[in-house]
Amino acid sequence: MTDLAAVKAALKTQAVETPSWAYGNSGTRFKVFAQQGVPRSPKEKLDDAAQVHAVTGVAPTVALHIPWDKVDDYADLAKHAEERGLRLGAINSNTFQDDDYRLGSICHPEAAVRRKAVDHLLECVDIMDATGSQDLKLWFADGTNYPGQDDIRDRQDRLAEGLAEVYARLGDGQRMLLEYKLFEPSFYTTDVPDWGTAYAHCLKLGPKAQVVVDTGHHAPGTNIEFIVATLLREGKLGGFDFNSRFYADDDLMVGAADPFQLFRIMYEVVRGGGFTAEVAFMLDQCHNIEAKIPAIVRSVMNVQEATAKALLVDRAALADAQRAGDVLAANAVLMDAYNTDVRPLLAEVREEMGLDADPVSAYRRSGWAEKIVAERVGGEQAGWGA
Repeated sequence: MTDLAAVKAALKTQAVETPSWAYGNSGTRFKVFAQQGVPRSPKEKLDDAAQVHAVTGVAPTVALHIPWDKVDDYADLAKHAEERGLRLGAINSNTFQDDDYRLGSICHPEAAVRRKAVDHLLECVDIMDATGSQDLKLWFADGTNYPGQDDIRDRQDRLAEGLAEVYARLGDGQRMLLEYKLFEPSFYTTDVPDWGTAYAHCLKLGPKAQVVVDTGHHAPGTNIEFIVATLLREGKLGGFDFNSRFYADDDLMVGAADPFQLFRIMYEVVRGGGFTAEVAFMLDQCHNIEAKIPAIVRSVMNVQEATAKALLVDRAALADAQRAGDVLAANAVLMDAYNTDVRPLLAEVREEMGLDADPVSAYRRSGWAEKIVAERVGGEQAGWGA
Protein backbone atom coordinates (compact mmCIF):
# COMPACT_ATOMS: atom_id res chain seq x y z
CA MET A 1 0.00 0.00 0.00
CA THR A 2 1.12 3.55 -0.73
CA ASP A 3 1.66 5.94 2.17
CA LEU A 4 -0.55 8.93 1.26
CA ALA A 5 1.08 11.14 3.88
CA ALA A 6 4.47 10.50 2.27
CA VAL A 7 3.03 11.20 -1.17
CA LYS A 8 1.60 14.51 -0.02
CA ALA A 9 4.86 15.46 1.69
CA ALA A 10 6.80 14.73 -1.50
CA LEU A 11 4.40 16.78 -3.63
CA LYS A 12 4.83 19.77 -1.32
CA THR A 13 8.58 19.75 -1.97
CA GLN A 14 8.27 19.68 -5.76
CA ALA A 15 9.59 22.69 -7.69
CA VAL A 16 8.94 23.44 -11.36
CA GLU A 17 10.97 26.18 -13.05
CA THR A 18 9.10 28.39 -15.52
CA PRO A 19 10.81 29.95 -18.56
CA SER A 20 10.92 33.71 -19.01
CA TRP A 21 10.29 33.38 -22.74
CA ALA A 22 6.94 31.67 -22.16
CA TYR A 23 5.58 34.97 -20.87
CA GLY A 24 6.53 36.83 -24.08
CA ASN A 25 5.09 36.84 -27.57
CA SER A 26 5.71 33.77 -29.73
CA GLY A 27 4.22 31.98 -32.69
CA THR A 28 4.83 29.59 -35.53
CA ARG A 29 7.74 29.49 -37.99
CA PHE A 30 5.76 31.99 -40.06
CA LYS A 31 4.35 34.52 -37.64
CA VAL A 32 4.78 35.77 -34.08
CA PHE A 33 1.39 36.56 -32.55
CA ALA A 34 1.15 39.52 -30.18
CA GLN A 35 -1.16 39.53 -27.17
CA GLN A 36 -2.30 42.32 -24.90
CA GLY A 37 -0.59 42.64 -21.53
CA VAL A 38 2.62 40.85 -22.58
CA PRO A 39 5.71 41.86 -20.55
CA ARG A 40 7.99 44.51 -21.96
CA SER A 41 10.99 43.78 -19.78
CA PRO A 42 12.60 40.96 -17.79
CA LYS A 43 11.20 42.45 -14.61
CA GLU A 44 7.67 42.32 -15.94
CA LYS A 45 8.25 38.68 -16.92
CA LEU A 46 9.18 38.03 -13.29
CA ASP A 47 6.04 39.82 -12.16
CA ASP A 48 4.00 37.37 -14.23
CA ALA A 49 6.01 34.39 -12.99
CA ALA A 50 5.25 35.46 -9.44
CA GLN A 51 1.54 35.03 -10.20
CA VAL A 52 2.16 31.43 -11.29
CA HIS A 53 4.04 30.70 -8.09
CA ALA A 54 1.41 32.45 -5.99
CA VAL A 55 -1.38 30.14 -7.16
CA THR A 56 0.61 26.88 -7.51
CA GLY A 57 3.13 27.21 -4.69
CA VAL A 58 5.66 25.09 -6.62
CA ALA A 59 7.14 27.45 -9.24
CA PRO A 60 9.75 29.40 -7.27
CA THR A 61 12.40 29.85 -9.99
CA VAL A 62 12.49 31.44 -13.44
CA ALA A 63 14.90 30.55 -16.23
CA LEU A 64 16.46 33.43 -18.15
CA HIS A 65 17.48 33.53 -21.81
CA ILE A 66 20.43 35.67 -22.88
CA PRO A 67 20.30 38.07 -24.70
CA TRP A 68 16.49 38.05 -24.58
CA ASP A 69 16.67 38.86 -20.86
CA LYS A 70 19.79 40.98 -20.91
CA VAL A 71 19.91 43.82 -18.36
CA ASP A 72 22.55 46.22 -17.09
CA ASP A 73 22.34 45.03 -13.48
CA TYR A 74 21.72 41.32 -12.87
CA ALA A 75 22.04 41.65 -9.13
CA ASP A 76 19.17 44.14 -9.27
CA LEU A 77 17.15 41.68 -11.36
CA ALA A 78 17.82 38.95 -8.80
CA LYS A 79 16.66 41.33 -6.07
CA HIS A 80 13.47 42.05 -8.03
CA ALA A 81 12.83 38.31 -8.20
CA GLU A 82 13.48 37.86 -4.48
CA GLU A 83 11.05 40.64 -3.61
CA ARG A 84 8.38 38.68 -5.47
CA GLY A 85 9.14 35.39 -3.76
CA LEU A 86 11.19 34.05 -6.66
CA ARG A 87 14.76 33.11 -7.54
CA LEU A 88 16.52 33.27 -10.88
CA GLY A 89 17.09 29.81 -12.29
CA ALA A 90 18.96 28.41 -15.26
CA ILE A 91 20.75 30.78 -17.61
CA ASN A 92 20.03 29.76 -21.21
CA SER A 93 22.52 30.75 -23.89
CA ASN A 94 21.67 31.84 -27.42
CA THR A 95 24.07 31.06 -30.25
CA PHE A 96 21.49 30.79 -33.02
CA GLN A 97 20.18 34.32 -33.70
CA ASP A 98 23.20 35.99 -35.22
CA ASP A 99 24.23 36.17 -38.88
CA ASP A 100 27.71 34.93 -37.92
CA TYR A 101 26.15 31.60 -36.89
CA ARG A 102 24.83 30.71 -40.36
CA LEU A 103 27.25 27.76 -40.52
CA GLY A 104 27.20 27.05 -36.81
CA SER A 105 28.48 28.59 -33.61
CA ILE A 106 30.69 26.56 -31.30
CA CYS A 107 31.21 24.06 -34.17
CA HIS A 108 31.71 26.69 -36.90
CA PRO A 109 34.64 26.09 -39.29
CA GLU A 110 36.03 29.59 -38.61
CA ALA A 111 37.94 30.09 -35.37
CA ALA A 112 36.74 33.70 -35.02
CA VAL A 113 33.08 32.64 -34.97
CA ARG A 114 33.80 29.86 -32.50
CA ARG A 115 35.55 32.41 -30.30
CA LYS A 116 32.50 34.67 -30.41
CA ALA A 117 30.22 31.78 -29.43
CA VAL A 118 32.42 30.61 -26.55
CA ASP A 119 32.76 34.18 -25.28
CA HIS A 120 28.97 34.40 -25.13
CA LEU A 121 28.84 31.20 -23.08
CA LEU A 122 31.47 32.57 -20.72
CA GLU A 123 29.39 35.75 -20.42
CA CYS A 124 26.47 33.54 -19.36
CA VAL A 125 28.62 32.09 -16.57
CA ASP A 126 29.42 35.64 -15.46
CA ILE A 127 25.66 36.27 -15.32
CA MET A 128 25.25 33.12 -13.22
CA ASP A 129 27.75 34.55 -10.76
CA ALA A 130 25.70 37.75 -10.52
CA THR A 131 22.29 36.07 -10.24
CA GLY A 132 23.27 33.14 -8.04
CA SER A 133 22.05 30.72 -10.69
CA GLN A 134 23.19 27.12 -10.51
CA ASP A 135 22.74 25.94 -14.08
CA LEU A 136 24.07 26.98 -17.47
CA LYS A 137 21.81 25.42 -20.09
CA LEU A 138 23.23 24.91 -23.56
CA TRP A 139 21.41 24.11 -26.77
CA PHE A 140 23.14 24.45 -30.11
CA ALA A 141 21.48 24.86 -33.50
CA ASP A 142 24.77 23.72 -35.06
CA GLY A 143 24.72 21.24 -37.91
CA THR A 144 25.00 20.92 -41.68
CA ASN A 145 22.55 20.80 -44.56
CA TYR A 146 24.52 18.83 -47.16
CA PRO A 147 26.88 15.84 -47.25
CA GLY A 148 30.42 17.12 -47.47
CA GLN A 149 29.50 20.61 -46.25
CA ASP A 150 31.83 20.22 -43.27
CA ASP A 151 33.80 17.47 -41.55
CA ILE A 152 31.52 15.67 -39.07
CA ARG A 153 34.35 14.53 -36.81
CA ASP A 154 36.09 17.93 -36.82
CA ARG A 155 32.84 19.53 -35.70
CA GLN A 156 32.71 17.15 -32.73
CA ASP A 157 36.28 18.09 -31.87
CA ARG A 158 35.39 21.80 -31.99
CA LEU A 159 32.35 21.14 -29.82
CA ALA A 160 34.45 19.30 -27.25
CA GLU A 161 37.08 22.04 -27.20
CA GLY A 162 34.54 24.82 -26.67
CA LEU A 163 32.63 22.95 -23.99
CA ALA A 164 35.87 22.20 -22.15
CA GLU A 165 36.77 25.89 -21.97
CA VAL A 166 33.35 26.81 -20.59
CA TYR A 167 33.37 23.87 -18.19
CA ALA A 168 36.69 25.05 -16.73
CA ARG A 169 35.09 28.44 -15.99
CA LEU A 170 32.27 26.99 -13.85
CA GLY A 171 32.43 27.78 -10.17
CA ASP A 172 31.56 25.74 -7.11
CA GLY A 173 27.95 24.63 -7.16
CA GLN A 174 27.52 25.47 -10.84
CA ARG A 175 26.63 22.99 -13.57
CA MET A 176 26.60 22.78 -17.35
CA LEU A 177 23.42 21.18 -18.70
CA LEU A 178 23.75 20.03 -22.31
CA GLU A 179 20.56 19.69 -24.31
CA TYR A 180 20.13 17.61 -27.46
CA LYS A 181 17.69 17.78 -30.35
CA LEU A 182 16.88 15.28 -33.06
CA PHE A 183 16.78 17.87 -35.84
CA GLU A 184 16.25 21.55 -36.65
CA PRO A 185 17.36 23.78 -38.13
CA SER A 186 19.89 21.69 -40.05
CA PHE A 187 18.70 19.00 -42.44
CA TYR A 188 21.67 16.62 -42.84
CA THR A 189 23.52 16.49 -39.52
CA THR A 190 22.86 17.96 -36.10
CA ASP A 191 25.95 18.26 -33.90
CA VAL A 192 24.16 17.25 -30.68
CA PRO A 193 21.30 15.12 -32.06
CA ASP A 194 20.65 12.63 -29.25
CA TRP A 195 21.16 11.74 -25.61
CA GLY A 196 24.14 9.51 -26.43
CA THR A 197 26.11 12.36 -28.00
CA ALA A 198 25.26 14.68 -25.12
CA TYR A 199 26.13 11.96 -22.60
CA ALA A 200 29.49 11.23 -24.25
CA HIS A 201 30.54 14.87 -24.07
CA CYS A 202 29.30 15.29 -20.50
CA LEU A 203 31.04 12.10 -19.38
CA LYS A 204 34.35 13.36 -20.73
CA LEU A 205 33.90 16.82 -19.23
CA GLY A 206 33.28 15.65 -15.67
CA PRO A 207 30.72 15.69 -12.85
CA LYS A 208 29.56 19.28 -13.39
CA ALA A 209 28.31 18.43 -16.89
CA GLN A 210 24.94 16.70 -17.19
CA VAL A 211 22.31 16.00 -19.82
CA VAL A 212 18.98 17.78 -20.27
CA VAL A 213 16.04 15.80 -21.65
CA ASP A 214 13.63 17.95 -23.63
CA THR A 215 10.49 15.86 -23.98
CA GLY A 216 9.81 17.31 -27.46
CA HIS A 217 13.22 16.51 -28.94
CA HIS A 218 12.81 12.88 -29.94
CA ALA A 219 11.70 10.83 -32.91
CA PRO A 220 8.12 9.54 -32.80
CA GLY A 221 7.88 6.39 -30.73
CA THR A 222 11.09 7.01 -28.78
CA ASN A 223 10.98 5.47 -25.31
CA ILE A 224 11.92 8.60 -23.38
CA GLU A 225 11.53 6.90 -20.00
CA PHE A 226 14.30 4.47 -20.97
CA ILE A 227 16.60 7.43 -21.62
CA VAL A 228 15.60 8.94 -18.27
CA ALA A 229 16.21 5.66 -16.44
CA THR A 230 19.62 5.22 -18.06
CA LEU A 231 20.79 8.77 -17.35
CA LEU A 232 19.60 8.52 -13.75
CA ARG A 233 21.42 5.20 -13.36
CA GLU A 234 24.61 6.86 -14.64
CA GLY A 235 24.15 9.98 -12.49
CA LYS A 236 23.99 12.16 -15.60
CA LEU A 237 20.41 13.42 -15.69
CA GLY A 238 20.67 17.13 -15.03
CA GLY A 239 17.12 18.14 -15.76
CA PHE A 240 14.11 18.28 -18.03
CA ASP A 241 12.64 20.74 -20.46
CA PHE A 242 8.98 19.77 -20.19
CA ASN A 243 6.69 20.34 -23.15
CA SER A 244 4.49 18.40 -25.58
CA ARG A 245 4.79 17.70 -29.28
CA PHE A 246 2.38 16.45 -31.87
CA TYR A 247 4.66 16.32 -34.90
CA ALA A 248 7.90 18.16 -34.13
CA ASP A 249 9.30 20.42 -31.42
CA ASP A 250 5.99 22.12 -30.73
CA ASP A 251 6.73 23.41 -27.21
CA LEU A 252 3.10 22.98 -26.18
CA MET A 253 1.87 22.47 -22.61
CA VAL A 254 3.46 19.39 -21.11
CA GLY A 255 1.07 16.47 -21.00
CA ALA A 256 -1.09 17.91 -23.78
CA ALA A 257 -0.13 15.29 -26.38
CA ASP A 258 0.56 12.21 -24.28
CA PRO A 259 -0.11 12.45 -20.53
CA PHE A 260 0.60 8.73 -20.18
CA GLN A 261 4.13 9.29 -21.46
CA LEU A 262 4.64 12.05 -18.87
CA PHE A 263 3.45 9.65 -16.16
CA ARG A 264 5.88 6.96 -17.35
CA ILE A 265 8.74 9.46 -17.33
CA MET A 266 7.87 10.65 -13.84
CA TYR A 267 7.65 7.09 -12.58
CA GLU A 268 11.25 6.48 -13.69
CA VAL A 269 12.24 9.73 -11.98
CA VAL A 270 10.61 8.58 -8.73
CA ARG A 271 11.95 5.04 -9.03
CA GLY A 272 15.47 6.28 -9.85
CA GLY A 273 15.70 8.74 -6.98
CA GLY A 274 15.54 11.76 -9.29
CA PHE A 275 12.66 13.35 -7.46
CA THR A 276 14.87 14.15 -4.48
CA ALA A 277 18.17 14.45 -6.35
CA GLU A 278 19.59 17.44 -8.21
CA VAL A 279 17.30 17.07 -11.22
CA ALA A 280 15.85 20.35 -12.50
CA PHE A 281 12.20 20.25 -13.55
CA MET A 282 11.97 23.06 -16.07
CA LEU A 283 9.28 24.04 -18.56
CA ASP A 284 10.31 24.98 -22.10
CA GLN A 285 7.20 26.22 -23.80
CA CYS A 286 5.84 28.92 -26.06
CA HIS A 287 2.17 29.83 -25.83
CA ASN A 288 1.16 31.17 -29.21
CA ILE A 289 -2.63 31.32 -29.31
CA GLU A 290 -3.61 30.65 -25.69
CA ALA A 291 -3.39 33.01 -22.72
CA LYS A 292 0.15 32.68 -21.43
CA ILE A 293 -0.07 32.73 -17.64
CA PRO A 294 -3.04 30.30 -17.40
CA ALA A 295 -1.25 27.97 -19.83
CA ILE A 296 1.86 27.96 -17.65
CA VAL A 297 -0.27 27.34 -14.57
CA ARG A 298 -1.91 24.41 -16.36
CA SER A 299 1.49 23.02 -17.32
CA VAL A 300 2.70 23.13 -13.74
CA MET A 301 -0.49 21.35 -12.68
CA ASN A 302 0.05 18.69 -15.35
CA VAL A 303 3.52 17.98 -13.98
CA GLN A 304 2.04 17.76 -10.50
CA GLU A 305 -0.63 15.31 -11.60
CA ALA A 306 1.85 13.04 -13.39
CA THR A 307 4.12 13.15 -10.34
CA ALA A 308 1.27 12.32 -7.95
CA LYS A 309 0.31 9.31 -10.04
CA ALA A 310 3.93 8.16 -10.20
CA LEU A 311 4.20 8.43 -6.43
CA LEU A 312 1.04 6.34 -6.05
CA VAL A 313 2.50 3.32 -7.86
CA ASP A 314 2.52 0.37 -5.44
CA ARG A 315 6.18 -0.44 -5.95
CA ALA A 316 6.12 -3.49 -3.69
CA ALA A 317 3.24 -5.03 -5.63
CA LEU A 318 4.93 -4.11 -8.88
CA ALA A 319 8.18 -5.77 -7.82
CA ASP A 320 6.32 -8.92 -6.75
CA ALA A 321 4.58 -9.16 -10.11
CA GLN A 322 7.82 -8.55 -11.98
CA ARG A 323 9.66 -11.24 -10.01
CA ALA A 324 6.82 -13.67 -10.66
CA GLY A 325 6.88 -12.89 -14.36
CA ASP A 326 3.22 -11.90 -14.19
CA VAL A 327 3.12 -9.51 -17.13
CA LEU A 328 -0.53 -8.51 -16.82
CA ALA A 329 -0.39 -7.97 -13.06
CA ALA A 330 2.70 -5.79 -13.38
CA ASN A 331 1.11 -3.68 -16.07
CA ALA A 332 -2.08 -3.44 -14.02
CA VAL A 333 -0.18 -1.96 -11.07
CA LEU A 334 1.09 0.86 -13.26
CA MET A 335 -2.29 1.37 -14.91
CA ASP A 336 -4.08 1.49 -11.56
CA ALA A 337 -1.87 4.39 -10.51
CA TYR A 338 -2.20 6.16 -13.86
CA ASN A 339 -5.98 5.84 -13.88
CA THR A 340 -6.31 7.30 -10.37
CA ASP A 341 -7.96 10.72 -10.29
CA VAL A 342 -5.35 12.62 -8.28
CA ARG A 343 -7.05 16.00 -8.52
CA PRO A 344 -8.75 15.67 -5.11
CA LEU A 345 -5.41 14.67 -3.58
CA LEU A 346 -3.66 17.69 -5.11
CA ALA A 347 -6.50 19.94 -3.97
CA GLU A 348 -5.86 18.74 -0.41
CA VAL A 349 -2.13 19.35 -0.82
CA ARG A 350 -2.72 22.91 -2.01
CA GLU A 351 -5.14 23.69 0.80
CA GLU A 352 -2.65 22.33 3.34
CA MET A 353 -0.09 24.71 1.79
CA GLY A 354 -2.48 27.61 2.29
CA LEU A 355 -3.38 27.83 -1.40
CA ASP A 356 -6.60 27.71 -3.35
CA ALA A 357 -7.51 24.18 -4.38
CA ASP A 358 -7.95 25.34 -7.99
CA PRO A 359 -4.96 27.42 -9.23
CA VAL A 360 -6.59 28.36 -12.54
CA SER A 361 -9.68 29.77 -10.85
CA ALA A 362 -7.51 31.52 -8.28
CA TYR A 363 -5.59 33.26 -11.04
CA ARG A 364 -8.76 34.32 -12.82
CA ARG A 365 -10.11 35.84 -9.61
CA SER A 366 -6.86 37.68 -8.91
CA GLY A 367 -7.55 40.33 -11.55
CA TRP A 368 -3.96 40.16 -12.79
CA ALA A 369 -4.97 39.48 -16.40
CA GLU A 370 -7.07 42.64 -16.52
CA LYS A 371 -4.43 44.64 -14.67
CA ILE A 372 -1.59 43.92 -17.11
CA VAL A 373 -3.77 44.62 -20.14
CA ALA A 374 -4.69 48.02 -18.69
CA GLU A 375 -1.21 48.96 -17.48
CA ARG A 376 1.18 47.51 -20.07
CA VAL A 377 0.43 49.98 -22.83
CA GLY A 378 3.19 51.27 -25.07
CA GLY A 379 6.78 50.18 -25.22
CA GLU A 380 8.15 47.09 -26.98
CA GLN A 381 6.68 43.76 -25.99
CA ALA A 382 9.03 40.90 -25.22
CA GLY A 383 9.14 38.04 -27.65
CA TRP A 384 11.42 35.98 -29.81
CA GLY A 385 14.58 38.00 -30.18
CA ALA A 386 13.46 40.70 -27.73
